[in-house]
Amino acid sequence: MNNKQFSALRKRLEKTQKQMAQLLGVSIKAIHSYEQGWRSIPMHVERQLYFLLYRKFFGKNGVDPCWTIRACPKSLREKCPAWEFHTGDLCWFINGTICDGVVHTSWTEKMKLCRTCDVFKQTLAKIDP
Repeated sequence: MNNKQFSALRKRLEKTQKQMAQLLGVSIKAIHSYEQGWRSIPMHVERQLYFLLYRKFFGKNGVDPCWTIRACPKSLREKCPAWEFHTGDLCWFINGTICDGVVHTSWTEKMKLCRTCDVFKQTLAKIDP
């Protein structure tokens, strides 16, 4: 996520920089730095921002579960945390999910795949300006 995306998504949430800092548990100076491009946006901040947007725009009625959209075989589903915790609409939020048959261990690696996935694309289509 870059600084312009961050700023646009904050505005999509209709939050001031101060309110965003409080929601994300960071300083207002950090928010200024993210939006100016002086600091890169940490993974935990990006993750929390997407979660807040998802809940605001989808509520409890998210997209179809990932295992349905991706037609995951039962053998993979049963090993996946998204299946175990019934969070197939939030699979992109959960670390350790088994996408394309592998566990992605870092948020950066995981999001690279998620950005190409129909589950996350449906989410972005509604929340990303």
